[in-house]
Amino acid sequence: MPELRCTVQTCLHNKQFYCDLDSIRVGGSSAQKPADTCCDSFEERKESMSNAADVTGQASARSDIDCKAVECMYNDNCKCHAGKISVEGSNACRCGETECATFHCGCK
Repeated sequence: MPELRCTVQTCLHNKQFYCDLDSIRVGGSSAQKPADTCCDSFEERKESMSNAADVTGQASARSDIDCKAVECMYNDNCKCHAGKISVEGSNACRCGETECATFHCGCK
């Protein structure tokens, strides 16, 4: 499992730059650059949820990555095999405003 660092502080699952999900999904089936990808597992943290920060589980540095960005050099049968990945989008309100910054096109 890759080490996952996430800067999307507006996501319900982000806890101090780690994710509390055991598995996330990276979208971008036709991606050619990082901005064409997104974290499909993103859920916006609403103000009313701020007091319920520990409801969704423990955050971990590692996460299984179901990757739909088939052109990424780290994608092998829809699984990410990078040692570390970074999901970015600090002020995101929806998944399309996030991206896998580790994406590197292995396009031929």
